[in-house]
Amino acid sequence: MRLRNVKGSRETIAANDRVIEIGTEYKGRWHEVFGNDHPIHIEVGMGKGKFIMALAKMHPEINYIGIEKYSSVLVRALEKCEDYEGSNIMFIRMDAEVIADVFEKDEISQIYLNFSDPWPKDRHAKRRLTSKEFFARYDRFLKPDGRVTFKTDNRPLFDFSLEQVTLAGWKLENYTYDLHHSPYVEGNVMTEYEEKFTAKGNPICRLVAYRERP
Repeated sequence: MRLRNVKGSRETIAANDRVIEIGTEYKGRWHEVFGNDHPIHIEVGMGKGKFIMALAKMHPEINYIGIEKYSSVLVRALEKCEDYEGSNIMFIRMDAEVIADVFEKDEISQIYLNFSDPWPKDRHAKRRLTSKEFFARYDRFLKPDGRVTFKTDNRPLFDFSLEQVTLAGWKLENYTYDLHHSPYVEGNVMTEYEEKFTAKGNPICRLVAYRERP
């Protein structure tokens, strides 16, 4: 996907109070950032923010952090927050590869991965957000009873992801190759991509993964 540069996006992001400049000083202190001890959910690669913004409005008792690499995309999410008075959503602009350096052990309760970059070339498999390498990163900061929820319309990526869950030593709580014609659709919040693909009749795949703890 070709991204269009948005003039002034970096300046807009830098001036926005909802955007946190990442650094090790926040690791283990995210509850202080929000000013409460509510559970923290993150979306990695949040795009234009429709999904996480909807969740924040629905669940004021949960804190949300949207993570996005590209300034030109993050700035669109910030636009969606302009009229939102809630204090339960923040954003970080960063590459997901350093995510384990940003959150402390057991600090995050839920991870959402929606329509992630498939990185189709085999040599880039480690960059996929559902690779065993990324599951190892998530293991370092996700609570013992936490979940990773992944949605995509890309069947090869989904098949790869199912395999990686097992290779990473995680378990599948449930999965489906057609979310919108499954029992798991109840309570589902759609992303921009999901709305687009569903309107075309494309099936949406979804899995929920967890770790077994002694």
